[in-house]
Parts: sequence; C-alpha cells; structure tokens
Amino acid sequence: MRRLLPTGDPARLVEFAQDAQPVPAPDEVLIKVEAFSPNRGETFLLEAPRPGLRPGKDVAGLVVQAAADGSGPPVGARVVGHPPMAGWAEYATVPTHSVAVLPREVTAVQAAALPLAGITALRLLRAAGVVAGLRILLTGASGGVGHYLTELAAAAGAEVTAVTATEERGARLRELGATAVVRDAADAGGPFDVVLESTGGAALPAALARLVPGGTLIWFGQVSRTPVTLNFFDLFAGPENGVIRHFHYAGAPYRRDLETLLRLVADGRLHPEIGRTEDWSRTADVLADLRERRIRGKAVLTIGASR
Repeated sequence: MRRLLPTGDPARLVEFAQDAQPVPAPDEVLIKVEAFSPNRGETFLLEAPRPGLRPGKDVAGLVVQAAADGSGPPVGARVVGHPPMAGWAEYATVPTHSVAVLPREVTAVQAAALPLAGITALRLLRAAGVVAGLRILLTGASGGVGHYLTELAAAAGAEVTAVTATEERGARLRELGATAVVRDAADAGGPFDVVLESTGGAALPAALARLVPGGTLIWFGQVSRTPVTLNFFDLFAGPENGVIRHFHYAGAPYRRDLETLLRLVADGRLHPEIGRTEDWSRTADVLADLRERRIRGKAVLTIGASR
C-alpha cells in the first residue's frame, strides 16, 4: 500500500512510499482510509521528524477488519478514528476505544476534520467548567480548535470574544456565535472570566491582563512559535489571584468524545470549518499552506472516493 512519510526537508514535508499493510492488534480495527486531516502542530513535528515517525492522527473510512477481541464496530461500518500515529495511508489501524461509527448524516470529510481539534475543544470547555453567562476570550480563534470552541462555547451560553487576524475569518466566527471579534488580544475589552490562549508570545501576557480577579487563563498552545515572557511586577497591575493552567488534550479513550462530536454534527449543532479539501496527492502543498496559516479552519485530504 501507499503511505506518506516524512522527508526531513522543511520545504516539502512528506512524500509517498510503499509500505506493508498494517496488522491490527486484537483490540484494533483495520480501516480503509477515505479521508484524513492534518493538524498544524504536526507540520512542526515534520520539520525535524524523529526516526520512524509515521504521521496521521485524524482519519475516517471503512472498517475492513473488525477487532479480534470482539470490541468495536463490524466490517463495513463507516467510522472516524483517532490513532496515535500512522493515519496518512491507504490503510490504518485504530484502537477500538478511539473509534466511533458515523451517523448517516455525517460524511467522511466532515468526520476526518473532527478528532484532534474537536476533542481539544470539548475538553477545554470541560476544564473551564460551567461557562453559561461567562465572558470568554479566545486567542488563535481562526484555527480548527478555535472554530469548534467558538460554536460550542456560544451554544453553552458564554459570551465569546475571538481574536483572529483577518476580517473575513472574523465574520465567520460571528456566524458561529462570537459576540465580538478583535485582531489582537491587546484590543480585547474585557475583563474576562476565562481566557483560552493558544498563541503564546506577546498574546498571553496581553490576555492575562484582561482577566477578572480570580479568573483563569488556560494555556493550550503556542502557534506563534514564540516563547512567552511574563514580568512578575506587571502582574501587580493585573488580576488579583489570577490562575494560569496548562492544558493538553491527549489521553485515550476518545470514543465517547468522538460520539459526542458526531452527534452534534448530525444534529446541525456543530459545523466543521473545512477551509481546504484536496486529493492526498496534494498533501505536501496543503501542509505548507497549513503551516503558514493560509487555511481557515481544517484541511482534509481524500483518498479515492469519499462520502
């Protein structure tokens, strides 16, 4: 079968290679991949890949071999999965605790855009607690996580201020429920009960300064690739007893979160923002555009016919 592997060349991150079809463990299904979605963080890993890296964490397709232990969906089921790696291939194995069956209303392209970004958004909101009536500041809002967070938080009753670089992306975030859109965290009015911060650099201290006393900043990324510098004395003028929490979404099992996301999409209450859909022969080009933030929301690559 064909698989995409790292080249080690930052100018063109992946190339096709021949590989043996993977053999599933007893608690894994074998999927014929119809669509997969890269994440911007993966593009950074591919710039200097570790030995043996086989990228790919967000896949959708058809089960062609059920799990030998009897868990998980049967052969012929249309599914979405979140494997630890190795999803950018014609076939992929996924643990049954991290795979969910697609409702009839959800396409493989929509499903592939869900796992990492959607699970991150769900778990971030759980970390924030009950958000109904709260004022939330969200940085990096035009990425895949940001779109899901905006729609989910607004639907839960939060007042969301989204930070994004362009008016076009801001207009879409308003459609998804954002109350206000600004181009820089320093321009956000506030104060905010919760800050969800994914940019790093100068954005984090600017956002931190806009917390209410006792508010919480949840730090879940650094897409600017610029380290954060905080001045202890500047905090004296900021929110008293403000809390900074580090967040990372990872931690299987993922099935229940995937089922929740699929149900919301099927019910028309969550709308995957897919900025680019291409055949997987264009993966290297799409990765370059994703890394340089030229794609709004998610990018999805298709393998053969996808539904």
